[in-house]
Amino acid sequence: MDDALQITTLISIWLSLLMSLTTFVGAIYFWLRHSKVLVKITPLKRYPKVTLVVPAHNEELVISKTTQAILNLNYPADRLEVFIYADNCSDGTAKVAQKIISQYPERRANIQVIERTGTGGKAGVLNDALKIAHGEYLGVYDADAMPEENALYFLVKKILENPEKYKAAFGRNKTRNARQNFLTKCINQEIVVTQRIQHCGIWQLFKIGRIPGTNFIINTDYVRSIGGWRNGALTEDTDISFKIMGSGSLIALAYNSEAFQQEPERLKDYYFQRLRWAKGNYEVVINNFHHLFDKSNWRVKLETIYYSCTFFWFNLAIVLSDIIFIANLSALIIHIWDPTVELPFTISRSNILLAQILLFNWLLMILLYILQINVAMNTQYGQSTNEQLWLSLASYFTYSQLFIVVSVHAVNSVMMDRIFHRDSTKWVKTKRFAD
Repeated sequence: MDDALQITTLISIWLSLLMSLTTFVGAIYFWLRHSKVLVKITPLKRYPKVTLVVPAHNEELVISKTTQAILNLNYPADRLEVFIYADNCSDGTAKVAQKIISQYPERRANIQVIERTGTGGKAGVLNDALKIAHGEYLGVYDADAMPEENALYFLVKKILENPEKYKAAFGRNKTRNARQNFLTKCINQEIVVTQRIQHCGIWQLFKIGRIPGTNFIINTDYVRSIGGWRNGALTEDTDISFKIMGSGSLIALAYNSEAFQQEPERLKDYYFQRLRWAKGNYEVVINNFHHLFDKSNWRVKLETIYYSCTFFWFNLAIVLSDIIFIANLSALIIHIWDPTVELPFTISRSNILLAQILLFNWLLMILLYILQINVAMNTQYGQSTNEQLWLSLASYFTYSQLFIVVSVHAVNSVMMDRIFHRDSTKWVKTKRFAD
């Protein structure tokens, strides 16, 4: 039984490495194709009206720069409609936004600050905006996400390539406080890998896109037709991504569209933010697991397999692998003083064989982790430095291991929510910092 468990655990981790390697190869091919493409800002064949929505709950520290960035977008003012929602705020979010708007009289007619007291969280805000939006497309920017001047231009340009098939388009998000401390540097590396490797790789290989929480647009009539966002969803972006793929439409990657968002600067804030994300993703996996056995299209099935493997199977395999490794290492150390102590986990009669396999397994994970980070950094101007190499090594043994703790906590929390019928929509707000 022990042999079967250990072998299954190791094979599971190798399968996860193979999945990561496949995405990695797809990303490399994507960047080889696009790295020499000269990007030009030329007039679009048409400028559809866009309704931009900014959900903001107690965001007075960051809302001013985001509002400024939106008002400075390279997009015709008469083709923009902007709703800034001060959602159940107890601070000066609305006043700060109004102050910035007053400095742009030429755009004042097309922007509103709405003080909301409804329920449903961010998804509730988006559904409220959906009811009054006049734009052909609805775009979303979080209160801490500053779009680059041409961010919306690139989103619209991409979706106009095939508006019948592309019902949504999403861009990249970058860390605007990346140099603040060790934590934000690690978060920056994670985000760059997610944006430059994972998103680009699966788009190149499978034409699968995943709506992020910010910097995306979606066809307004289409999102109404699928019922909008699910109120209270902890990860409303992943949830609606499955809806879009389930209808046979695509979420297009506009890789030149960029927004700069603020990341947590304290470990506690980071932990509870990622716990919320992990819980939301687990809920999405559970709610969509039935698609593996129905007649859903292959992209939905592939995403369901990916999320199920990543958040359940592979995470469990890594936890078991760590337990095996630590238990054997501890026993080996104790064996120095007490020769009667034997390794608790072995394969057949060869302790050396298991040690070699575990060591090889760890080396593979470390190598791929560092390789992904540094290739991703090389695709982004100014990010590839000697510091990033050493930081990626340090983050593997610290930052990345924290995700295991978050995942275990999230699984337990989701189970308890369902057993005791707890309200799973409540979450700890991520603390903002003035920058």
